[in-house]
Amino acid sequence: MVGQSRKWMILVATTWIQAFTGTNFDFSSYSSTLKSVLGISQVQLNYLSVASDMGKVFGWCSGVSLMYFPLWVVMFMAAFLGLFGYGVQWLVIKQIITLPYFPVFLLCLVAGCSICWFNTVCFVLCIRNFPTNRALALSLSISFNGVTAALYTLIANAINHDDDTLYLFLNALVPLLASILALIPILRQPPLQLLSTDVISQDSFIFIVLNVLAVITGLYLLLLNSLSSEALRARILLVGALMLLLLPLCLPGIVCGRNWARRTIHSRFCLDVSNFRLVDPDDLELHKELIGNNQNNGSSVNPFYETNKEGFFGKVMEKGRLTMLGEEHSARLLVRRWDFWLYYVAYFCGGTIGLVYSNNIGQIAQSLGYYSQISTVVTLYSSFSFFGRLLSAAPDFLRDKVYYARTGWLAVALVPTPIAFFLLAASGSEAALHAGTAMIGLSSGFVFSAAVSITSELFGPNSASVNHNILITNIPIGSLLYGLLAALVYDSNVKSSMQENSLEEAMVCMGRDCYLQTFICWGCISMLGLISSFLLFLRTRPAYDDYERNRSPAQFS
Repeated sequence: MVGQSRKWMILVATTWIQAFTGTNFDFSSYSSTLKSVLGISQVQLNYLSVASDMGKVFGWCSGVSLMYFPLWVVMFMAAFLGLFGYGVQWLVIKQIITLPYFPVFLLCLVAGCSICWFNTVCFVLCIRNFPTNRALALSLSISFNGVTAALYTLIANAINHDDDTLYLFLNALVPLLASILALIPILRQPPLQLLSTDVISQDSFIFIVLNVLAVITGLYLLLLNSLSSEALRARILLVGALMLLLLPLCLPGIVCGRNWARRTIHSRFCLDVSNFRLVDPDDLELHKELIGNNQNNGSSVNPFYETNKEGFFGKVMEKGRLTMLGEEHSARLLVRRWDFWLYYVAYFCGGTIGLVYSNNIGQIAQSLGYYSQISTVVTLYSSFSFFGRLLSAAPDFLRDKVYYARTGWLAVALVPTPIAFFLLAASGSEAALHAGTAMIGLSSGFVFSAAVSITSELFGPNSASVNHNILITNIPIGSLLYGLLAALVYDSNVKSSMQENSLEEAMVCMGRDCYLQTFICWGCISMLGLISSFLLFLRTRPAYDDYERNRSPAQFS
């Protein structure tokens, strides 16, 4: 019982870490001030954003560190990387010290590394402590990364609504405090145990409770954040948000109380909840059995192959496709898979482009004349990204009722992105800005969260940490290319208004033209991502169907 309580405390600790370490999402809140202090162009500002995303290229360093250091040491290494990277930037933006452009670029790179290291720590904690409900634990933990901007907006407004430089100060200090708070649960990790059917049913109940609390937290931040413009109200709302984050601490009591109730009341009222579970206990070993069966029986033919082996399209769809889920892929085998590159393009043209949009929200809102609403739009993106991450658990919750390949859910999740960009291109109204931002946040949030589970399912759970770091190399590439496109269009439109602006404001572009061409290009690129995800779904659907057919008999055996 103690071990079961401890593992839930670890999951709560990962949600705390994620909630306060998504520091790349509030870049738009202070980017305009940083641009002004450094006296740089939009292209140079884009390179700083790219530097932060480049931290993901060095994500493998955190995995290597875990081979030599305990988890808690790696967590504090991440915290001190952020403290240094963001802390020195705060000194620069407050004009306490003066640094040239290149050292600031390196500081952004160091700060970006800290985010990736925190993510690795949380992934490892979830995978180690929830082997059966891995996807549910990951989606819940990762989802809280989407509320960081909303939480930091509340904290900044509670201190000083007019000081944009506070975000850098919070980025430096708050993750360190969150790490200290999460230290005790991490040090008290329970040993791995074989789970009984009753324990799995109990876990499913608690996951539902946690997801309900997460939805309430997201709605609270989304609906009430707009009321935080005054310091007093912001402080009251901040207290409420912190209480919602601390509420899951009651989970050990829920675990003990529910078991006591079942022991004392079950025999009287004959309550049978043994069938209440989200994930079957046989699922952990099923992919191993499928791999063994596939190796012993190479003549099995899938109906999809029989109906599509004729014609050019059928040959393309069949060439080198995955035949089963869970088969381990080395890095060398991974990059030779067509399915991986379809997946890579879908992420590159879908989730990554949404992240680049979030980095440009500050300049987009400013150019459309909504400078005073930057924090509101950032919070909107953050909140809907949070809900998108929560929705990534839908395949697991609906598994027994409506089974659908996870790659199919990915394709559906990418549909709102091109719609949002074409809407933003068609209208510069406040309503269009809010609606487009919400759709992009929802879509990209789903992709960010679902990607870990999809990588694990398609290319093997044991290789997921390495393979996922290979996948997310698309983020700094996309950040560079998409951001550079936006910056070049932005700077080219600055010239038309230079005569009307003072020298201090010469690098500020105003009007719809600042991002019109960018939105059209981004919309077309996101259509490519949607097509790629649909092709990935068609190629992987037979493997998912085979897995589900083998899973169903296992449930009743």
